Amino acid sequence: MEEIEALWKEVRELSLGESGRVERLEFPPTPLQFLRDYVNQNKPCIISNATLHWPALSSWTDDSYLTEALSSADISLHLTPHGQADALVPLDGSLCFASAHVQRMPFPKALSLITNNDSQSKLVAYAQQQNNCFPSEYSALAGDCDPHIPWASEALGYLPDAVNMWIGNHLSTTSFHKDHYENLYAVVTGQKHFLLLPPTDVHRMYIRDYQSAQYAYSHDTGEFTLELEKPDRYVPWCSVDPYPSPEDRDKQLSDFPLYFDGPKPFHCTVNPGEILYLPSMWFHHVRQTPDSRGRTIAVNYWYDMQYDIKYAYFNFLQSIHCLSVNTPTLAEKVYEDSDSDSLACCLRNELCSDWTIAHLAGPEKI
Repeated sequence: MEEIEALWKEVRELSLGESGRVERLEFPPTPLQFLRDYVNQNKPCIISNATLHWPALSSWTDDSYLTEALSSADISLHLTPHGQADALVPLDGSLCFASAHVQRMPFPKALSLITNNDSQSKLVAYAQQQNNCFPSEYSALAGDCDPHIPWASEALGYLPDAVNMWIGNHLSTTSFHKDHYENLYAVVTGQKHFLLLPPTDVHRMYIRDYQSAQYAYSHDTGEFTLELEKPDRYVPWCSVDPYPSPEDRDKQLSDFPLYFDGPKPFHCTVNPGEILYLPSMWFHHVRQTPDSRGRTIAVNYWYDMQYDIKYAYFNFLQSIHCLSVNTPTLAEKVYEDSDSDSLACCLRNELCSDWTIAHLAGPEKI
């Protein structure tokens, strides 16, 4: 354990810095600078003045512009009782991995639900479909922002796999997870607040296997139900809640000391006109502050990561047992009594423990 803790310290001393702040660039980097100083080093940065040429920065602050442009568009809206989709929630005395109720509806109605400020409402709506949803569901807005990030595409040598739209409110929260993509995250209106941990800190996330469940929402009663998926499916997920409620705080601190007693996570706020470069396999937790109209809007670009020696190093590090993380993973539990094919499948999902695999691949790949 001492060696792993030394790794956390060393990676900050040698590369990431010890201030807990994410480096800011005043202007977009050259492709060479971006590749050399950030992608190759797996190091995040915020690029200011990156999207000031986008018409979206002015147009999307106007609800009437959005509703007129998307008047005939149906979008996928994610509904939960609390704003925490793809997160751990209690069910029948234990935690499960809960996915949102997803409903297709006209954009004007969806935007109204997202910006609903009724404190008595038991519904929180978040447009967070992913799956390359921007060109498929928001195509009428395509001219308002770049189809890709030119300096990133040149540096990486290819175009993004997916471009996604995110529209949420102050309750919309994304729990700790990682993605196997180089992520360029552009905020258009409102603010996004990120907590970040490098891949070296994987043991601090207490990744465990949780049974998956699905919310269902009834428009007749205005109530949610949460039921376990059938057949049973397990999702490896980060156990830590960095902002526990007062009643849960003592338990969180006791159960997850490597997170709360270790180095502070990196933190940053991304403002309109800025892009966060979030390197592949970095763990991130996201909250948001809406604009005066009650919504935060962002567009992100997912570039496929290189499965190179850094990926091999991460897999090796994750395989090391840590005395403070003693709950076996699904891969470990089936090792002794599984055939090679099922073990390989399980290991693949253990090592790709992120919502990209859980949602884009589908249950048949779990």
